Amino acid sequence: MRVHGRRKALALAAVLLAGASGCSGSAADPSRTPAAASPSPSADPTPAEPEVTLAEAGEVFTTFVATDSVLRASGDLRLAMEYVRDSEARLTAVAYLSSGGRPPRHEWGSPTLYVPRFAEGAQAVWFSVLADRDGEPTMLTFARNGDWRLSAASRLLDPAHRPDVALDDQGYATAIAGDDRSVTIRPQLIGPLHATVAETGTDGVAAGLIADGPYTTDVASQITEARQKAKKAGFSYDSIFQAGDHPVYALRTGDGGAIIQYSLSRTTTTTTKTAEDDYIPVPDSARWSISAPVVRRNLRLTEIHTYVTAVPPATAPAAAEVVGHEGALTKATGQ
Repeated sequence: MRVHGRRKALALAAVLLAGASGCSGSAADPSRTPAAASPSPSADPTPAEPEVTLAEAGEVFTTFVATDSVLRASGDLRLAMEYVRDSEARLTAVAYLSSGGRPPRHEWGSPTLYVPRFAEGAQAVWFSVLADRDGEPTMLTFARNGDWRLSAASRLLDPAHRPDVALDDQGYATAIAGDDRSVTIRPQLIGPLHATVAETGTDGVAAGLIADGPYTTDVASQITEARQKAKKAGFSYDSIFQAGDHPVYALRTGDGGAIIQYSLSRTTTTTTKTAEDDYIPVPDSARWSISAPVVRRNLRLTEIHTYVTAVPPATAPAAAEVVGHEGALTKATGQ
């Protein structure tokens, strides 16, 4: 049955939820998660109800995963784009386009809710969820601008190491402002610093601020190696990371630090210089966009990457550590 319009998609999701949808049944019961614990009877006075409640956040998550399952099954990219935003919009689009309209469907586990206690009337509100997606712990952040949409999703790199988000007596988290100085890296700077480390590695000005690893210094080494190899073959090669204008989401952790979710774009360009008789190979990951196996003059690849990084408190300075990642090639052009 073809899905037409956001309301019909929501209606289909409601039917699935009522009859135990394909996602995990426990996902529809966020009240059983640590973040949704009952308010402490000793809490006095009781804080005013926040702009976003735990119950509302749980409903948003449950409705999203059920609706997403319906849309992925039908291959309806147009409607799927009405439920995502920011970096997740780019990644969702490529999931449909690169698969010929058959994006992978997901199985979801029970959610743990991290809902900041925003004051009533707050506008730029959001919350995060930790839930198993296809058996892997994944951190998702939903943001509201008129309606709720998924803004970011990142798979945790170590399933055994889950964020220690600080919660108050009613189970609410604390959002950290972009210019907060109580952590070693202010949230508004985490993206630019990560981009610098990914490009320059241990030699850059940001060396030591973010720990070495596969999504930081290892990437810089790969870029250096690829550039040298391309030069010898008669090509120029460059790969640039940018923080862009996507939102940054930061939550206070139990040790006074922060867990931050943010996105970077990566643009890699290969251009023919002296290799007149050679061609630039198109990687398999880009063949959905460029049908030819090679291009003659230049190749430009754009990727979107979403990260989760643990940042220590300023009182215990240490390197921040990337603990979650999700990314894909989202655009390819060449001639």
